[in-house]
Amino acid sequence: MSEEKKGSSYTADNIQVLEGLEAVRKRPAMYIGDIGERGLHHLVYEVVDNSIDEALAGFCKNIEVTINEDNSITVQDDGRGIPVDMHEKEKRSALEVVMTVLHAGGKFDKGTYKVSGGLHGVGVSCVNALSVKMMVEVCRGGKRYVQEYSCGKPLYDVKEVGESDRTGTKVTFLPDSSIFTEIVYKYETLARRLRDLSYLNAGIHISLTDNRPDEEGNIRKDLFHSESGLKEFVEFLDSAKDHLIPDVIHVSTEKYGTPVEVAMTYNTSYNEVVHSYVNNINTIEGGTHVTGFRAALTRTLKKYADDSKLLEKAKIEISGDDFREGLTAVISVKVAEPQFEGQTKTKLGNDEVSGIVQQAVGEALTNYLEEHPKEARIIVDKVILAARARIAARKARETQRKSPMSGAGLPGKLADCQDRNPENCELFLVEGDSAGGTAKQGRNGKFQAILPLRGKILNVEKAMQHKVFESEEIRNIYTALGVSIGTPEDPKALNMEKLRYHKIIIMTDADVDGSHIDTLILTFFFRHMRELIERGHVYIAAPPLYLCTKGKVSEYCWNEQQKQAFIDKYGGGLESSVKIQRYKGLGEMNEDQLWETTMDPEHRTLRQVTIGDMAQADYTFSMLMGDEVAPRRQFIEDNATYAVIDA
Repeated sequence: MSEEKKGSSYTADNIQVLEGLEAVRKRPAMYIGDIGERGLHHLVYEVVDNSIDEALAGFCKNIEVTINEDNSITVQDDGRGIPVDMHEKEKRSALEVVMTVLHAGGKFDKGTYKVSGGLHGVGVSCVNALSVKMMVEVCRGGKRYVQEYSCGKPLYDVKEVGESDRTGTKVTFLPDSSIFTEIVYKYETLARRLRDLSYLNAGIHISLTDNRPDEEGNIRKDLFHSESGLKEFVEFLDSAKDHLIPDVIHVSTEKYGTPVEVAMTYNTSYNEVVHSYVNNINTIEGGTHVTGFRAALTRTLKKYADDSKLLEKAKIEISGDDFREGLTAVISVKVAEPQFEGQTKTKLGNDEVSGIVQQAVGEALTNYLEEHPKEARIIVDKVILAARARIAARKARETQRKSPMSGAGLPGKLADCQDRNPENCELFLVEGDSAGGTAKQGRNGKFQAILPLRGKILNVEKAMQHKVFESEEIRNIYTALGVSIGTPEDPKALNMEKLRYHKIIIMTDADVDGSHIDTLILTFFFRHMRELIERGHVYIAAPPLYLCTKGKVSEYCWNEQQKQAFIDKYGGGLESSVKIQRYKGLGEMNEDQLWETTMDPEHRTLRQVTIGDMAQADYTFSMLMGDEVAPRRQFIEDNATYAVIDA
C-alpha cells in the first residue's frame, strides 16, 4: 500500500464549526457583497433598513444618520425600540439575540412587520460582526437600555441605565479596518440612498449629518423628506429633460393586500428610464412588477390609439418598445413574501405581482388618457415617431452589417494588437489623430490596440436611434469592439459574445475639451452599451497635467496640489525657479512619456467606470448632455477639479 501523502488526511478533525457570527467575519463578502467601498456603505443601509421597517409598520417618523469624526456611524430612530425582555428560547435579552444571532428579528413574524427589506434577516447582526465596536441604546417603556459589542460579541449583558420619555433605537458602529479595504464613508453615496428612501416612503423625515469638518471647519447636513413620494422622484429624474407632457401620472393604491405605487411621465428624449423597487430594495434586474407595468402601458396606450384611429392614419406597425421611448417611471411595490431570484435581490419572481401592477397601472392610465385628450394625443404622436425611428434604425443596422466595415473588416484607423485572447487585450479610444499617432508609437503592440476618434463623437442623448447608427465614429467603435446589437427577440440587446477587448480605456487630453469627450463617450456607453460598464470593462486613463523640472530632478504632476508640492520642495515656493511644462494635449507628449505615465500597466492609473446609483447616473447624463444650461453650470461649479492654464 502506498504511503499516504503528507497533509492529505481528511477526518472529523478537519470539519470546522463556526460559532455565532464567526462565519460572517470569515466570509464577509457572502453576506454584504464585498469588503470594499460598496460593502462598507452597505453596513449603513442594513441598519437604516431596520428603522425603515418600523416606519412601514407605522411606528417611526424620524431617522437620523450621522457620520462621526472617527468615521463611525450612528443611526437613530423614534420607533418602538428593539425589545429588551428575556427571550424564552435563547434565555437572554431579545436585544442581544437580534444583535448577535443570524436570521433573528421581528421581520419573520408577519404580525410584527407586514413587509420588510433588509438582507434576508441577517442585516444588523452582520453589521455587528464586522464592526470593531458597536453600541446599541434602546428607549422603551420609560426606560433606557444599553449594550456594547466588539466584533459581534457582547461585552456585558443588556443593562438599564436610566429613564427616558421617548422611544426608539440608536445604533453606533465602527467598521473593522482589518476586514474592509476602504473605511472612509462618502457623504454623497449615503445621501443618494437616503434621498431614494425618502421618495419611496413618503412622509418620513431622514437626516444625514457629517461631523467630519471640512477644510473650513464646516459641518454638512441634509434633510430628506417627500410628501408626494414617487411623484417627486420622477420630477427629480426628469428635471434636466424637456417635458413632453406637463403632468406626472401617479397611482398609489393597494390591490389584494399589496401596496402599489407608480409614477410616470414622458419627455422629448429617446431613452427609456424605469427604476423599480420591492420593499425599498432596488430591483435593478426588474421582475414581475416591471413586466406588469410594461404590459399595462402597452395595452392601455394601444387601445386608446386604436379607438382614436390614430394608428390607422399613421399606417405603421407599433412594438412594445415604441410605447416606452421618452418614458420615465418609478415602480414600487410592498410584498409580504417576496421571492427574489438569486442572493443579490435584483429581480422579483412573484407571479401574482404582475397582474396586480398591471391592473393598478391600467386603471390609472386609462383614466388619465380619458381626462387629458390633448396630452394623450401628444404621447401617441411620440409613439408613432418612435416606431418610425425604430424602423430607420433597423435599416441602418442592416446597412452596417452588409458594409465592408462589419464582420472581419475592421476600422481603417484601428491599430490592432497581436494577442487574440480578449482577457489580455486593451483598446484605447484616443482623442484625435495626433494623440493617436503618439499612442500607437508608445503602446505595447502585443496587447494594446489604438482607435483614434475624430473630434467629438455624436451626443447620443439628443439623437434618434437611427442617427446613432449612421455616425461613422460610433460605427467604428462597435466594429472595433466586435459586438453587435439587435436580436430577433430584442432589437436593443447587446451581443457580447465576440467582445475583442476586456479593457476599454478612454484616453483624452487633460483639459476641458478632453473631459467633454470623456462625457460624450461615457454617455454613449451608458445609453447604448451599458453592459460594458456593468461588466467592468470601461476605464478612463489619467494622463499627467504637468512635467515639473528643477535642475536634474523631474516629476510628473497629475493635479495642482502635486505641482505646488514640487514648487515648495524644489523651488522654495517660487514657481519662477522651476520649469513647468503644461501638457495641453496627449500629442504634446513623447511616446515614451505617454507610455510611462499613462499606458504602462506597471505605473499608470486607471479609473474604472462603475454605476453606483442608476437613478443618479441617469439624471447626471441627462443634465450634462441635455439642453438645460442652469443645472449643468451648477454641476460644473460644484465638481470642477482642475484649472485650465493658458500657455
